[in-house]
Parts: sequence; C-alpha cells; structure tokens
Amino acid sequence: MAFLNLHHLRYFRVAAQELNLTRAAAKLNLSVPALSVQLRQLEHNLGHPLFDRSRGGWTLTEAGRLALEYAETITRAGDELVDVLAHRPRADRQFLRAGVVATLSRNFLIEFIRPALHREGVGVVLRSGGLRDLLVLLHAHQVDLVLSNQPARRDAETPWHSHLLAELPVSLVGAPVWQRQRRRFPDDFGSVPLILPSQESNTRAGFDLLLAAAGIRPRIIAEVDDMATLRLLAREGEGLALVPPVVVRDEIEAGTLIEMHRLTQVRETFYAITPSRRFPNPLVAELVGRMHPQPPRRHAIKRAP
Repeated sequence: MAFLNLHHLRYFRVAAQELNLTRAAAKLNLSVPALSVQLRQLEHNLGHPLFDRSRGGWTLTEAGRLALEYAETITRAGDELVDVLAHRPRADRQFLRAGVVATLSRNFLIEFIRPALHREGVGVVLRSGGLRDLLVLLHAHQVDLVLSNQPARRDAETPWHSHLLAELPVSLVGAPVWQRQRRRFPDDFGSVPLILPSQESNTRAGFDLLLAAAGIRPRIIAEVDDMATLRLLAREGEGLALVPPVVVRDEIEAGTLIEMHRLTQVRETFYAITPSRRFPNPLVAELVGRMHPQPPRRHAIKRAP
C-alpha cells in the first residue's frame, strides 16, 4: 500500500513552487541530496514521477500538477486544524452553517444572521427542514446550530443547549377586506375561516387551548407548516392567519395585511440549539450573545379599528 508522508508533501510543495532543487533545499534548511531523496521517496510511494528533470530546468508532470493541488489543500486543512484546536481565528474564509426549521420566521432569521452576512471573510450556509432531521445534522457536525421555534429535548446522548433568543406575541392577521367585519375574540370567531400553523407548532397548541377553554370550535380551512405559504394565503384574503407580527411585518407596514387581533396569551418562541462541543464555531457564540428575550420593537402597525 502507498504511504503518504506529510513531510514529503511539505517538501514537494516547496520544490514545486521553486522548481529548483537548490533553492528549495535552502528554503527548507535541508541539503540538496537529502531533499532529492525525500522527493524520490514520495514519487515512489505515489507510483508516478512528479517532476520532469532536464538540464533546462524542472517542470511539473501532469501527476505533479495534480499532486500540488492536493498538497495545497492538505496544507491549508492542517493549518486550519492547528488554529481551531488552539482557539485562534482563522485568516481564511470562515463559514456559519445553520439549520433552520421550515416554520421559522424568515424576518427573524435575517435579523439573526445579518451580522455574519456583512462580515468580510465569512460565508453563511443555511439548511432548511424539520427539527428532527436538522438535529441529526447537528449531531453529525454538518451544521453549527439549529434555529427553531421550540427547544430540543435534552438527554445523556444528545446534550443540546436550547438558547431562548426571543419570545413574541402572535396575532390573527388578514387582508384589508376583513377590516369591515367587527368581531369580538374569541366569541365571534367560530365561523371565521382560519389558516393555522401545523399541530407541531407551539403557538398552535396555545391557540387551540385558548379556543377550547372558551367553548369555540374553530373553522380551520388550512394547516400550514411553511411560513411563506401561510403569508401567501393570508394576502389572498382566504382567511385570517395565526402568526407572530414579525413574520408579516413588511405586509403590515405596506397595508396589504391588517392585524385583526393580538393574542397576548399565546407567544411564539425562537431558540438557537447548539451542541456541547469542545471546539465550537466562535461565530455561533457571538450571534447568540447579541440576541436576548425582549419586547418586540414598535412599528407603525395598522390594526383594525
């Protein structure tokens, strides 16, 4: 079996950059014969010549050019490993990989990741899906955190940390056509067509409990687990949608949706779920640290009179 020696790769990388054995040996603080032996050993292990050695000078063979690409990648990965284990910030591009549950407000998501979006040398990778699937990715180190509407269940095998980022009230919102109908909540909402989050949503559970306590059987025309679809149905005037106002902030400010009734008894929560890791992504701690539960900012929200 071929044996790949990292020292050989380091020597080869310098020799490939210099294309001169004497200069490369001086740069590596080796004798010319010693460097020559190391390079020959690497070629033997790989089974291919890496240099065309001629009196006119050295050039890389096709295998040599391919080997140099890998040598550069391996060197960068090794440097990154040393930096990460030493808790030093890396000079090259960093990435924030976040899992985002499908029901999470996109406005809230943008607010959370905005500092990373405008940070030079930082890339953001977002993965969307259900909470269970995203926690699998988190456990496999494929994402750095998961943004969710509910905390993760913690046990000995998966010691998740669920950081509460915000806790906001929810409202029933609809197209302006609903503004003409004066209704008292919850008594007059038994016949109103409602567009609700799916049963997995924590706000749905609170809303169902509220109506059940009042003896109201709601008229549910759609249950949606995607916020974009819920916003679209509400804008089309099909019924009233149960959402945190932050989800439809732009539509409310533009007047395409009206906040019909705010349910102070039901609140939407936003969590950042992180694993217990010895070497966490430092961007995660920074973004989580700047968010904390607080009352929502006041906007010029149009409500039904």
